[in-house]
Amino acid sequence: MCGIVAYIGDGEAVPVLIDSLKMLEYRGYDSAGVTVFNGKLETYKVAGRIKELEKVVPEDLKGSVGIGHTRWATHGKPETRNAHPHTSSNISVVHNGIIENYLELKERLIGLGYEFLSDTDTEVIAHLLHFNMNNNGKKCMLDGLAETVKELEGSYAIAALCDEESNIIAFARKDSPLVIGIGEGTNYAASDVTAFLKHTKKVMFISDNEIGLLRPNSIDIFDLEGNVVTKDTETIEWNLEAAEKAGYEHFMLKEIHEQPTSIQNTFAGKLSELEGNVTLEELYLTKEEIKRLRRATIIACGTSWNAGILGKYLFEGLAGLHTDIETASEFRYGNPVLCGEELTIAITQSGETADTLAAVRSSSSYGCRSVAITNVVGSTITRESDSVLYTRAGPEIGVAATKTFTAQLMVLYMLAINLGRARGVISANEAKDLIVAIKRLPGQIQKVLGRKDEINECAVQFADKRDYFFIGRYLNFPVALEGALKLKEISYIHAEGYAAGELKHGPLALITDETPVVAIATKGHTYEKILSNIKEVKARNATVIAVADDDDTEIEKYVDVVLRVPSTHELLAPVLSSVALQLLSYYTALAKGCSIDKPRNLAKSVTVE
Repeated sequence: MCGIVAYIGDGEAVPVLIDSLKMLEYRGYDSAGVTVFNGKLETYKVAGRIKELEKVVPEDLKGSVGIGHTRWATHGKPETRNAHPHTSSNISVVHNGIIENYLELKERLIGLGYEFLSDTDTEVIAHLLHFNMNNNGKKCMLDGLAETVKELEGSYAIAALCDEESNIIAFARKDSPLVIGIGEGTNYAASDVTAFLKHTKKVMFISDNEIGLLRPNSIDIFDLEGNVVTKDTETIEWNLEAAEKAGYEHFMLKEIHEQPTSIQNTFAGKLSELEGNVTLEELYLTKEEIKRLRRATIIACGTSWNAGILGKYLFEGLAGLHTDIETASEFRYGNPVLCGEELTIAITQSGETADTLAAVRSSSSYGCRSVAITNVVGSTITRESDSVLYTRAGPEIGVAATKTFTAQLMVLYMLAINLGRARGVISANEAKDLIVAIKRLPGQIQKVLGRKDEINECAVQFADKRDYFFIGRYLNFPVALEGALKLKEISYIHAEGYAAGELKHGPLALITDETPVVAIATKGHTYEKILSNIKEVKARNATVIAVADDDDTEIEKYVDVVLRVPSTHELLAPVLSSVALQLLSYYTALAKGCSIDKPRNLAKSVTVE
């Protein structure tokens, strides 16, 4: 995700800003920039690394107030013109978050004579702030920013400068992190404390719907109605390494806990429960083209392949579209039977997976339309595909995919609903039910995260086992596969995922009293079947760990341990179950003392065949 820094004090801003941006490099970024007041606002930015930014910032640039930014692209390619800060006349802005209604605001501002120089959603903030400060009488920065954020839909952490009020930095926050650092005659603002931790450990955490002003010797915070907000000062006890992880012991745990936000960001601005529609502006298929589709082929590897299996069930169930799922590394070595009225869907977190790229090129040679689902704007897959649907999970540092997996599921749900409505397979009311349930997922994931102690206890109990089995039926089959993959990746325990109905076709021979079996047993039309499979493994003396709904009062009769998840729409239960299994894997690896963020022999992105 993007990183914000701001500095105001009695020293030179440039070295502090550059150093603070370097402290945020771990978050991942594709461009960087700064604005400093030096008699006027001077802005410098580049696509690329911070060392490239240092080359373009003049060595003699003076000034004791400034803002900086590292960008992780969500709107617009990773190009210099899309890098932050963004300016409007005498105003400069940096922003972390997603403005859902930016197109509507952009059209209005263009009508008012504002010229846009980037493809980003952030630029509307700069122009809107300028308009609100100069329309119907001159307004100060604080009032202008208050008016501006009231018009924004989505998430934001904002820091802004105006050359007419050069002794202040204005800031605002909603659903994106913003923390204030308190020094001696110096104050800071940043996306997290890592940016300024070497300068001060005294902080204030800004809450949603709060705005304020930084001066060298004061911090003023208000709600959106102008009421003064009083904050306690806290002292950070973390060291720099811990601060990068926001206090979590590992990046993987941090990223598991980021899933309420990453999922919300992925569906932000695309769901309408009133109309029962999902708007995917990046999907370049007309309604008629969607109706003519004869089948779809999903191409992916690893965790993305597990997501793709769920996608197969969704496309067939919600869109009536026959769907095949192919392992990218095998796809191009066969002789695929493809045609022009087929949709190829490539899922790749990095957008650089070599096997997936080759498979997309192969399918394109048959005239198939292609859609990429990826987390990285400007990656190779975005240039190879006809349409690109982005997950907005932000950078993922841990090698084992967590938040990117559930973000991929979100895109697959949205694409399935979109195709299903266009093909007339599901009604508006059916879509509304799903959309309402999707919007509840972030809060429900938070409830699963709140049960981490129970999951940890379960993990510790079985951490010494050599083998694990994961079983599920229908939508829970890919959850079983992903749960097994996570466990083997980071704990080095041999783990296998099976469609539960396949137990009697071989795997039952391996079941003993030393083999924990994880059964994904959320309520749905296969619930009675999974209970039958649980009884099969219990008859072979296996210990059974069930993932089950909160309102399931029967499951405890048949299993040894129950990991509870909130009840939701049957189609969405895999998201909640997956989060529970991510935690199970994490705490198992922690109990075994494994290298969690960098498991042996594995890389984050497989860019060679």
